[in-house]
Amino acid sequence: MNIKLHKCELINRNSKIEITGSKSESNRALLLQGLYPEIEIENISNSDDSKVMIKALHSKSDVIDVHHAGTAMRFLTAYFSIQQGRTVILKGSSRMHERPIGILVDALNQLGAKITYLEKDGFPPLKIEGTIISKNKVTLNANISSQYISALLLIGAKLEKGLEINLVGEITSIPYIDMTVALLNSFGIATTFNENTIQVQHHLKISRQEITIESDWSSASYLYSIVALSKRDTRISLKSFFTDSLQGDSVLAEIYKQFGVETVYENKAITLIKTNSKLSKINLNLIKTPDIAQTVAVCCFGLGF
Repeated sequence: MNIKLHKCELINRNSKIEITGSKSESNRALLLQGLYPEIEIENISNSDDSKVMIKALHSKSDVIDVHHAGTAMRFLTAYFSIQQGRTVILKGSSRMHERPIGILVDALNQLGAKITYLEKDGFPPLKIEGTIISKNKVTLNANISSQYISALLLIGAKLEKGLEINLVGEITSIPYIDMTVALLNSFGIATTFNENTIQVQHHLKISRQEITIESDWSSASYLYSIVALSKRDTRISLKSFFTDSLQGDSVLAEIYKQFGVETVYENKAITLIKTNSKLSKINLNLIKTPDIAQTVAVCCFGLGF
């Protein structure tokens, strides 16, 4: 949980707390910054995954070790596949080498990438020979990890003809795909997402831009629970949260309203306020927000639902 107390040692009834940027949003922005150096990023996540991403994107080594960072492994596989003239070995921890990556590698190789397995087929470590990718269409099952889809989308604008992904079946991770598409759009990269087809237009350069990563809503769920379980008039203020959030977990504001927590947005921040408006019965569907499901469940138990 990426939380830092501000001017207080313990959470009291009127705390100001800083939560670093969303890991999911940070890693997407960092990869785009690697492709478009004009991008400047504020409030980057202090997660291990984001630290690994930063180190890898700035490394000149022929061997890149992402350790346990699964997001970095997937995003960097796509990134290095289009670094023309550069060959890298992308590896991780022994546990990382047991995590499959064949779906993404197959998709990239279908597009024209040059990626080979150094040990077991379908698993890291990988040898990636950066090249120009001229093909622009790939078909994937819609129920795969959204990180595979996002990895492809993030490099799509740098491909000669852009990219079209056709997804077969029911998409299971729409919020994270929406986040990727929204970030691309925020930098002026044209996309379309109609039914099961996502298109990214070729975009060579962007103008210099600064982006502030919104703080992590998943981490905020713990503070929401603290307020929900506390006395009336408890307030906690959190910086860098936006009304137009890209994060699916921002649904917390609506969920915890049912638990007696009001969310007040002001000046790119939120204040959580305990009220007496808790409902006596609730019915929640958290299939699109699995990262907060356990926290919400525990809070429900504490509230006696």
